[in-house]
Amino acid sequence: MATILILDDRTTNRDIFARLALSLDKDVHVQAFGDPHEALRWLSQNSVDLVVTDFRMPEMDGAEFTRRLRGLKPAGSGSPSVVDVPVIVITAYNDRAYRMRALEAGATDFLLSPVDHYEFLTRARNLLRMRWQQQVIERRAESLEQELEHTARSHEELLRDSRAALAQVIDTVPAMISAADRQGRCVFVNAAQASFVGQPPDTLVGHDIERLFGHERALRSRALDQLVFETGMALPGREEETTSPEGQPRIFVTTKAPLHNARGEVVSVLTTSLEITDRKLAERRLGHMAHHDALTGLPNRAFLRDRLRRELARGRRGDHVFALLFLDLDRFKAVNDALGHHLGDELLRAVAQRLKATVREDDIVARLGGDEFAIVQTGINGAEEADALAGRVIAALSEPVVCEGHSLSAGASIGITLYPRDGTDPDELLRNADLAMYRAKAEGRNAWRFFAAAMDARAREAMQIEADLRAGLARGEFVLHYQPQVDLRSNRITGAEALLRWRRSGQRLSTPGTFLAIAEETGLIVPINEWVLVEACRQAAAWREAGLPPVRMGVNLSPVQFRRQDVQALVIRVLEETGLDPELLDLELTEGILMDQAPETVAGLQALRALGIRISVDDFGTGYSSLNYVKSFPVDRLKIDQSFVRGMTTEPNDAAIVRTIVELGHMLRLQVIAEGVENEAQLARLKSEGCDEVQGFYFSEAVPPEAFAQLLRQPQARPRVEREVVVPLDRGGEEPPPPVLPGTVLPPLPPSKGARGLGLGPEPMPAAPRPAAAGSGD
Repeated sequence: MATILILDDRTTNRDIFARLALSLDKDVHVQAFGDPHEALRWLSQNSVDLVVTDFRMPEMDGAEFTRRLRGLKPAGSGSPSVVDVPVIVITAYNDRAYRMRALEAGATDFLLSPVDHYEFLTRARNLLRMRWQQQVIERRAESLEQELEHTARSHEELLRDSRAALAQVIDTVPAMISAADRQGRCVFVNAAQASFVGQPPDTLVGHDIERLFGHERALRSRALDQLVFETGMALPGREEETTSPEGQPRIFVTTKAPLHNARGEVVSVLTTSLEITDRKLAERRLGHMAHHDALTGLPNRAFLRDRLRRELARGRRGDHVFALLFLDLDRFKAVNDALGHHLGDELLRAVAQRLKATVREDDIVARLGGDEFAIVQTGINGAEEADALAGRVIAALSEPVVCEGHSLSAGASIGITLYPRDGTDPDELLRNADLAMYRAKAEGRNAWRFFAAAMDARAREAMQIEADLRAGLARGEFVLHYQPQVDLRSNRITGAEALLRWRRSGQRLSTPGTFLAIAEETGLIVPINEWVLVEACRQAAAWREAGLPPVRMGVNLSPVQFRRQDVQALVIRVLEETGLDPELLDLELTEGILMDQAPETVAGLQALRALGIRISVDDFGTGYSSLNYVKSFPVDRLKIDQSFVRGMTTEPNDAAIVRTIVELGHMLRLQVIAEGVENEAQLARLKSEGCDEVQGFYFSEAVPPEAFAQLLRQPQARPRVEREVVVPLDRGGEEPPPPVLPGTVLPPLPPSKGARGLGLGPEPMPAAPRPAAAGSGD
């Protein structure tokens, strides 16, 4: 009976691998562990035939576990040894370094996650067979040793019998073993070596080793044998690659050791070759994976940086000019959103092929990630050649790509840097090419621009915004405005969404669109969002203490918070400090947050929900929209993204999406709220579809807390009354309009670019997922 140990900190994976292991044979016994330390303790007292371990575990990774396993010593003379037990390491890392760590720690083999079940069974079965062969050899060797110790035969008979027994043992070893004398004649060959050559052992003994190894390999073997004869010392293992009689490449680790006669003279050299073909091919695949993109097969960012360093070294040795072209597809996101990621992947593969067909053989085309590509154009005389290549690339990518009956066209914006004019290290060249690409995109797309020093101004501006954010947080320059959420049955305000505003260095109010991305990138969103949570809860409690009707306070959370903070502890502390009833707090999360969180984070949110806190999915329908997490995650409300609300009265597809989300929410006993309601037609349609709540400029934009308090004093929420006054499309950094008071007549807000969530106008953002940040949307 074979015993297989499964180690994985995830229960689902342990169950899957255990079932796969049990299917190997009816006599297989599986021992599964989630804790590496517990597994090591068990191994110190028990025997096992195969170990399958995950690489990524919280307390001890697979490499360290393998290293400790190899170092285990038997507790006593009867305790089992696990030094030679085969170990399979399962890893999802693409970096070759992680696989090498596992192999250096003593791993026998590895599998890439997600694991192909057939590959798992094949490798596990092969390793078990090797283990059984090893045990057979050990048992035979033990038996032979006992026989030699207790025999009463004559010395000659003992020697003869022992040689025969040893030959039988050697024939069972899964390695190719042979011996040659000083003249290069074969004096011994085991079954594995003879089988590799395809001849019986008896026909090889006494003949030149060329019959064993072929002419070229025999020359190398004779030279190494001569070294052993001269020194009397064994040679360390070396890798050698050869070809089987069937023409297949085979890789071995070959060692050579001297064989002595009774007088201590070296009479022959023992050659042992252990096959490592599968391992070496796997290492080569890892090396390729580490430096190439899995989707397109192009070199990746790591390969590109290495190539740039080589080109820079050439440039330092002499007059060498090369160009770096940085490409970003212009309409790729629209393809992904409209037709799905599988067609997006097809488009990326087509783009990769066209780029390869456009450049010269010596040029390098790399995919940096997403829809970003780069070209290293080597050996050029000047900017004219880079300009010509960019033109050819634009022309090639402008031609439509037909995928599954769809005619797709991506186009590209290209930024170009030249060495040595625009930079002297890889990072500088990539950064400057990126800046030039953004300039091309800003000036109309489907074009190319060379880097100019003035482009650094934008980067410096981002650095200044980061510095001002830090100072503004310290000086208390942030304020919150609140947008009402209206119940469609009672027509009363039942909730508010807290939205962030920044009075930057005494200037007029700025909206999150000017600083949110930088706050997310630098991590400043964590203290900013913590302030938003405290202030919003404090304000909701203050309204309640003032005798106003209770309203649910909606606060957006950022994905960065979940990576850097204990959100559960933060929310509980804020509720205790502000005295807000947990049932009046609504945490708004994006779909991406819910899909990406670890089990302990999910458990924390479930604990918050148990306190009465509500969980809403913001911008539902623009991200993953997975039924799996909707039905299993502790969600109370779905917020329909306003991009669907905006088009539901004119676009049948948008109307169908809204209807589906409402029906889905109600079937799962969830409330549904629609964002971005701007007119009576949208409101009427949402009522007819059964939507529960709405928010948007039709009732009110985000207003200061005093104005929101006046809205709460109204018996019912009132739509804004419009009059024919034209408001400029872009108010820049102006103050937001005055709060909506009962009976106030306000001008209509015409659509404006990027106004969604910034208090600048009613036009929503495009239908795409956005980071859940501190009040990033109205």
